[in-house]
Amino acid sequence: MEDADLDEIRAKRLAQLQSEYKGGSDTEKAEQRKREQDEMKNTILTQVLTQSARARLNTLMIGKPEKGRLVENMLLQMARTGQIMSKLGESELINILEKVSEQMQHNTTVKFDRRRAALDDSDDDF
Repeated sequence: MEDADLDEIRAKRLAQLQSEYKGGSDTEKAEQRKREQDEMKNTILTQVLTQSARARLNTLMIGKPEKGRLVENMLLQMARTGQIMSKLGESELINILEKVSEQMQHNTTVKFDRRRAALDDSDDDF
């Protein structure tokens, strides 16, 4: 009885391992998909940007990752829709960066709490 049970457990485990090896786990599939997407993104950016523009974008990604991803996604979208006909140089990329910077600056807001300022001013009058 024990040998039959042990053989059955081994067979189930072997089948499980084989199915994992053939299909791969979900995390491996997700990682593979992410690698493929990164390769496609890099390929498109290489086709759209010159070397100097690509270097500037990479520098931006290091310094300001949010802004870099925003510009990168914008360039990818422009390339997919056919808005970019030839390679963009560094000067064209700088123009795009300036436009993005202007848009980001318009979204900032400053809140001023007048109650705290009023309390501080009233102490000076006495």
